[in-house]
Amino acid sequence: MSASAEGLCEFIDASPSPYHVCATVADRLRAAGFVELLERDPWPGAAGDYFTVRAGSLIAWRTTADTGAGFRIVGAHTDSPNLRVKEHPDRFVAGWRVVALQPYGGVWLNSWLDRDLGLSGRLSVRSGSGLEHRLIRIDEPVLRVPQLAIHLAEDRKSVTLNPQQHVNAVWGVADRDRAFLDHVADHAGVAAADVLGFDLMTHDLAPSQLIGSDRDLISAPRLDNQASCYAGLEALLSVEPGDHLPVLALFDHEEVGSTSDAGAQSELLLTVLERITLAAGGTREDFLRRLPGSMVASGDMAHATHPNYPDRHEPGHLIEVNGGPVLKVQPNLRYATDGRTAAAFALACQQAGVPLQRYEHRADLPCGSTIGPMTSARTGIPTVDVGAPQLAMHSARELMGAADVTSYSAALRAFLSPA
Repeated sequence: MSASAEGLCEFIDASPSPYHVCATVADRLRAAGFVELLERDPWPGAAGDYFTVRAGSLIAWRTTADTGAGFRIVGAHTDSPNLRVKEHPDRFVAGWRVVALQPYGGVWLNSWLDRDLGLSGRLSVRSGSGLEHRLIRIDEPVLRVPQLAIHLAEDRKSVTLNPQQHVNAVWGVADRDRAFLDHVADHAGVAAADVLGFDLMTHDLAPSQLIGSDRDLISAPRLDNQASCYAGLEALLSVEPGDHLPVLALFDHEEVGSTSDAGAQSELLLTVLERITLAAGGTREDFLRRLPGSMVASGDMAHATHPNYPDRHEPGHLIEVNGGPVLKVQPNLRYATDGRTAAAFALACQQAGVPLQRYEHRADLPCGSTIGPMTSARTGIPTVDVGAPQLAMHSARELMGAADVTSYSAALRAFLSPA
């Protein structure tokens, strides 16, 4: 199965949280014959297709017995900006039952107002004498963050949202003693007293879909960065190991700096790459020698030129949806691309037969970043930052070109298995 716009929509709708992204990817990998390895277990030395999961992060790879081949790695992130449930969520305000929410990442707050929201994530539940971590997903309109009426705004033009006060959600008006976590526990089929920890977040309930008169656009939540997760997965499934071993590395927590046990600043990727080498009979010396011959494509989304705000973009750098993958360059290393790695990705696009667009951010606007610079610094592996163009980045609902899904995945496929 090759990457498609319809496939991306199905992927996103199945994956409302980073933990669900990993579950969705794991299901696809198992169906393709990949074997899951637990980090605490010994890893097999036989060549094959494997993956491992740590919380909301996943790394998958295809190996041979060669302990000298370099790695070709596609990296992406599983998390997206959203509103997350606070530890003590219950409020009762002016007759309303309210759930206290906390912005996660660089969330575009106004886009979350007046939407029907579900809930997803994981519960850490007492199980016998230990703990069990369960996925939870409530695809019902449980929560809503209501906008202020225009008649109550000071200037009747706009409202500045305070993230502490103005993004809490209503979920009812009666039974003020009903705890929100009791409701969640009921949906999970567990006793509320057994829920000892949680990671819960909201998600937009409107399904992903193709839109436009020619159905050539995708309207969906979490395109940043599930589009890269999906394109990278399809690329990995379509290549075989050869002169390079293909790897897919999907990390949680990019939107908040990646500083966690499962983020791109952790030792997760380096540990997995070394264990791949050691399991095949190689040495640490073999592992260290593999790294200079390796390369990472840090896949994240890119800013398409906005028709209503063309002045916010660098002149001479038109980025079009359905115009092909985007090479992202920033000389102050907000992106990891340099001339060497730019050339490698340009060659991959040529081999895939897809056009390449080149992006630079306006020098007078702050530039976002990716897992690219930190992955490169952490591993010493040359890295290129790439993406697919989109509008409304960090909104609850984003927009990209339908044709870009296929071309983006094709370029990543060629990068993983260079001719």
